Amino acid sequence: MNILIKACKIYNKLSIRYYGGKVGIIGVPFDKGQEKEGVAHGPNAIRAANLIYELKTLELDVQDYGDILYDTNNISDVNNMSHLGCIASCTSRLSEQVRQVLRDGRQALTIGGDHSLSIGTIDGHVKEKQDIGVLWVDAHADLNTNKTSESGNVHGMPVALLTSELADYWPYLPNMDWQMPMLSIRNVAYIGLRSVDRYERLVIEKFGITAFGMEDIERYGIHDVIHMALNKIDPHNSRSLHVSFDIDALDPLEAPSTGTPVRGGLSLREAINLMEEIYRTRRLSAIDLVEVNPQIGSAQDVKITIEAAIHIIQAALGYTRRGLRVPKGVTDIPLQTS
Repeated sequence: MNILIKACKIYNKLSIRYYGGKVGIIGVPFDKGQEKEGVAHGPNAIRAANLIYELKTLELDVQDYGDILYDTNNISDVNNMSHLGCIASCTSRLSEQVRQVLRDGRQALTIGGDHSLSIGTIDGHVKEKQDIGVLWVDAHADLNTNKTSESGNVHGMPVALLTSELADYWPYLPNMDWQMPMLSIRNVAYIGLRSVDRYERLVIEKFGITAFGMEDIERYGIHDVIHMALNKIDPHNSRSLHVSFDIDALDPLEAPSTGTPVRGGLSLREAINLMEEIYRTRRLSAIDLVEVNPQIGSAQDVKITIEAAIHIIQAALGYTRRGLRVPKGVTDIPLQTS
C-alpha cells in the first residue's frame, strides 16, 4: 500500500505539465435540449470575445477544432423527451471529437450550447480515460428522467443518462446505443445547487450523491467545499477530472444572459476560486462551459455574461490572480533609462 501511495505522489508531480499546456477547443452550437432560442450562438459569441487570444496570453498551445456538425436523425421522440434524434446525433459526434482531442494530448474545452451536450463530452472522456471524476457546477441537478421531467427538456436529464446506477430507470432510447452509462454516480459531485426538483432530491438522498448547495457554500466557504467534493469523488488523487460548468451556477447579477437563471448563486470570485483549485490538481482533462445565451438580455448583460465565462475558463487553464509569470529567460526587472 505504501508503494502505491508513493507511486501516486510521484505521478502527481510528473503530471504538472501532463498536457504540455495544450488545449483543444470544441464549439457546440446546439439548442435542442431546451426551448429558448439563442444558446446555439454561445460558442461564436465567446470566441468573438477573444477567447483564443486570452488563452494564448497564458502561454498555452491552443487549437480550435471548430464546431460539431451533425445529421438530424429521423426518429420519433421518446415520450416526454424532446428532439432526441438531434441530441443523439450531436452528442455522438461530440463524444468522438472529445476522444480525439484527448488522444492529441490536449485538454478538451467544450463551449456550448445547452447542457445536454455534456452527454457527449463526458461519454467521450469516460471512453478515453475510463476512470474519471465529474464536478457538476450548476444551479440545477439535471437528474430527471423522461418519466419525472416536467418539461421534457433533455438539458435537465444528462446526469441521469450518464450514470450507471440510473440506467434501469430509462426506456429504450433509439439511436443512443452508442452511449452506455459507464459513469458511477459516486464519481459525481455537485457544487452550487439551489433549484432541485423533488424527484432529483429523492435520487440524491437514495444514492448518497455528493451534493453541495449554496447553503453549504455559505457554511463552509467555497475553498473547503471544493476540497470536500474532490475528496469524495477522487479520494486517491488519481482520476482524470471533468468540470461541467453551467453559467447559471453564477448568480444572475454575474451572468444574466442564460436561459434558467436562479437568484442566490455563486459570485464570480467564488467560481474563479473553484476553477483555480481544480487547475492546481493537475488532473483536469475536460471542461464544459454551457448555457451562455447571447439573445437574452441587453448588450451589457451579454457582455457581462461572456466576460464571466472567459474568466472561468482562464482560471481553469492556469490564469492566476497573483499575476502571470515573466517569460522564460527573463531574470531581471528592466530599468528606465534617461
